[in-house]
Amino acid sequence: MRELEVRRLGTIGYADALAMQRELVEERRADRVPDLLLLLQHPAVITVGVRGDGGRSHVVASAERLHELGITVEETGRGGDVTYHGPGQIVGYPILDLKPDRCDVHRYVRDIEDVMIRVCADYGLAADRIKGLTGTWIGAEKIGAIGIRISRWITSHGFAFNVSTNLQHFQLIVPCGISDRGVTSLEHATDRHVSIEEVEDKFVHHFAEVFERDVVSDGNPVVVGMRN
Repeated sequence: MRELEVRRLGTIGYADALAMQRELVEERRADRVPDLLLLLQHPAVITVGVRGDGGRSHVVASAERLHELGITVEETGRGGDVTYHGPGQIVGYPILDLKPDRCDVHRYVRDIEDVMIRVCADYGLAADRIKGLTGTWIGAEKIGAIGIRISRWITSHGFAFNVSTNLQHFQLIVPCGISDRGVTSLEHATDRHVSIEEVEDKFVHHFAEVFERDVVSDGNPVVVGMRN
């Protein structure tokens, strides 16, 4: 199996993460790095996509309110509509070469959904897909969002999974342009505290499983322990 290098970056600003992805996409294209999975958190930020107005019309809070909360609005290079990132949310940016055997955009999105569904199952939650919508859902509430970019079959951007996210901040937008459904988090759904580190471990395990990769860290194989 191909290698997957996992980089856990802690909290990093959105613009810095965007620049990092652009650089790593070129590194991956030149085969100077293996497939990568970046796991991180962002300071509170609202991001908009590249289609149409990118979801700007779905930012319902005033500029003054966002300034008061210290929340910026950032443009991205990904698909999808408006979304929110903030502390307590795991953001995953896979930098993968999908060639030669996974050159299927729909399969890639379904695989990311599958990873999030498996993570939820580890916590006794029956997450699923909703026909016609991307992401991972618990009932009518979204726990994991997806917004991707694929350039010549190298991936960037990725997913955002709510662990202990401030759910009130989603009221500042119409998340992903979907007005008739809610948003939840792992802690809200399980009614208990869950550590980011523990959930990251589970993401690494299931991502490697679904994408059929061997996990390495700094060039050395590692065993990712699963916690019950």
